[in-house]
Amino acid sequence: MLALSKDLFWRLSPLAAAMLLCTPSHAANIVDLQPQVITANPLGSNQFASPASVLEGDDLTFQQAGSLGETLNKQPGVSSSYFGPGASRPIIRGQDGDRIRILRNGIGALDASSLSYDHAVPLDPATVDRIEIVRGPAALLYGGSAIGGAVNTFDNRIPTEAIAGIHGAGELRYGGADTTRSSAGKLEAGNGQFALHIDANAREFNDLRIPGYARTSDQRAREEGNDKKHRLGNSDGRQDGGAVGGSYTWDDGYAGLSYSNYDSNYGSPAEQDVRIRMQQEHYAFASEIRNLSGPFSSVKLDAGYTDYEHREIEGGEVGTTFKNKGYEARIEARHQPIGPVEGVIGAQVTRGEFSALGEEAFVPQTDTNAGAVFILEELQATDRLKLSLGGRLEHTTVDPDSKGNERFANAENSSSFTAGSLSSGAVYTLNPIWSLAATLGYTERAPTFYELYANGAHVATGTYERGDAGLSKEKAVSSDLALRFDNGTHKGSVGVFYSHFSNYIGLLGSGRTLNDDGEQDAEGIPEYNYSGVRARFSGFEAQDHWKLGENRYGSLALELSGDYTRAKNLDTGEALPRIAPLRLNSGLLWELDRWQARINVEHASSQHKVPDNESSTDGYTTLGASAGYKFDLGDSQWLAFINGENLTNQTVRYASSILRDIAPAQGRSVEVGLRTTF
Repeated sequence: MLALSKDLFWRLSPLAAAMLLCTPSHAANIVDLQPQVITANPLGSNQFASPASVLEGDDLTFQQAGSLGETLNKQPGVSSSYFGPGASRPIIRGQDGDRIRILRNGIGALDASSLSYDHAVPLDPATVDRIEIVRGPAALLYGGSAIGGAVNTFDNRIPTEAIAGIHGAGELRYGGADTTRSSAGKLEAGNGQFALHIDANAREFNDLRIPGYARTSDQRAREEGNDKKHRLGNSDGRQDGGAVGGSYTWDDGYAGLSYSNYDSNYGSPAEQDVRIRMQQEHYAFASEIRNLSGPFSSVKLDAGYTDYEHREIEGGEVGTTFKNKGYEARIEARHQPIGPVEGVIGAQVTRGEFSALGEEAFVPQTDTNAGAVFILEELQATDRLKLSLGGRLEHTTVDPDSKGNERFANAENSSSFTAGSLSSGAVYTLNPIWSLAATLGYTERAPTFYELYANGAHVATGTYERGDAGLSKEKAVSSDLALRFDNGTHKGSVGVFYSHFSNYIGLLGSGRTLNDDGEQDAEGIPEYNYSGVRARFSGFEAQDHWKLGENRYGSLALELSGDYTRAKNLDTGEALPRIAPLRLNSGLLWELDRWQARINVEHASSQHKVPDNESSTDGYTTLGASAGYKFDLGDSQWLAFINGENLTNQTVRYASSILRDIAPAQGRSVEVGLRTTF
């Protein structure tokens, strides 16, 4: 066992600690299910046109970070909105906020993470078994807020398969640039019909260690005041959570319920006296019935209710309280094959009740209701060619209430939008090694309440945000083309993408500085406006897993990946803000019996393609290394690991972060951990 102090060990969550100290002697065998991409693939096709990737198992263990955005930051096409170690959200192909749908077992969590970069996704990656990323439009199945992509996490809190006996998992971590102390554990038990799931997690972290100063030299020259060296001030925090769920399973389906909670408290690096306290409760129901007779072969229902609260505390006093209550439910029915055609039809309803309370609230109270119907059909046209075609119609109503606040005088009338989406795809198998995949789609997204009605200083981010009640729907035509290959030695893909927005709603800097009353002030904070512009996104993604060879000294493999996104405001000719530069990754993997090791090199180019009023970022090259050893104790399997990041202590500033000038990413980081399954 790792050399952890007694004080540290007993501060970890009781469930995880207990699981590491004892293993049930009557543990049942774990059912080994073949992995299958679920997100954007409701028909379960072996080959589907949408570009998607999966993170699970040991890969997820070694890439796990304290936030979802940082966990996925090295995936092709995915960057991070990085707001310090307490908050980050995934950005896919340069698109963020309400264009990327964060899902939990296929259902939106109704948090407030898309509202602002300082709002964390209320999820600890340690509780997740599997993460799927859909790059490119997923709006057909999940709505306009997936116009840029979707990230779906799976946690089995509602067991979908029969469980016999008892099994579980536990994990401890210590170290890193923020001195993380983390624990997580789960237990699952069942009698072959009834299944129970319990999990708990806890994480604490200190202020982040960084190379040099937090602020750039230009920032330090412009602004007075002390700037800490080697520490990112006010970036510490903690997060805790847990869940209980259960289901009844039978040969042709399951039905179950779950309850989960999440609680966190973390600092905002943008403002040294601002803390964020977040709480969320989530209730979920899921059921699927398979092998039906009649017009439909299976029906799947998912529903969730969320009660979310987020308080921004300034100088010990609550400045703003954000609340979001609501539900989402969706049903999918797979029809019987009609000749070579298979398909699914579905419907979705969503309601969100959002409020911001306090003198510093920058958005009004708003109720949002949405309803949608969708259809997706697949045709096996020939032995080599598979085609897909689908559509979605969605109606959204946004109903604001200014509550007499003059600042929200433009939030008096409700707005409604009807958005339509069409998507087509094709996969053509050239031979057993090579295949081509292509998609073409038209998608629409209704503007959100904050894009319409925001007006005020957002203390936690240090910006003044303004919405536009006259915004119309966001509209885009998008396409993807990828060449995929797998010859046993090489497995990967090379692809290009292109999206043209006739109305892209961006949070764009105006170049002005305003005081808290919205008046121009040279000593104020920067103004950002939600504006509709014409825009173009294009780029490429490539990845390859290359098996170099195997002998008595072990097996070697090389993983290579790269991505590049170019985003342009076609109205002004300027680049759009917060776009990641060219990134190249390489990893050398070695395995021998129970041992595994890896060396990573990541390079990001400088980013000078930015709007005139925003700063550029320098390039960087970082070195990482990890090692793990697997062993068995009785019926349990263990993995002891060590993971190092940025070992050469380079200054890393993400071009995709709004805090790039004042909050660099972590410096040298070494973390140790221990994981068990039984």
